[in-house]
Amino acid sequence: MVAVMALVTLATRWGGVFVMSYVPIGPRVRRFIAAMSGSVLVAVLAPMAAQGDLGARAALATTALVMLVLKKPLPAIAAGIVAAALFRQF
Repeated sequence: MVAVMALVTLATRWGGVFVMSYVPIGPRVRRFIAAMSGSVLVAVLAPMAAQGDLGARAALATTALVMLVLKKPLPAIAAGIVAAALFRQF
């Protein structure tokens, strides 16, 4: 089952690169690509805000704060993971 999931993920990623090789990258496409990372982040974190424990909410708050300050999703996600780990450790 894991191998099938890995193959589907790989095909999706390669397929995306293949399809995007035919799409001209103009200002509108650049804005779309930039907005996607934020929307994926919200889609992952919204259920945690509604149903998560206090560790999940600490991660969400930390992620939101770091995202507002740095405006970069990767450090925000990393900070959220660290916040959840620290909160749950203590």
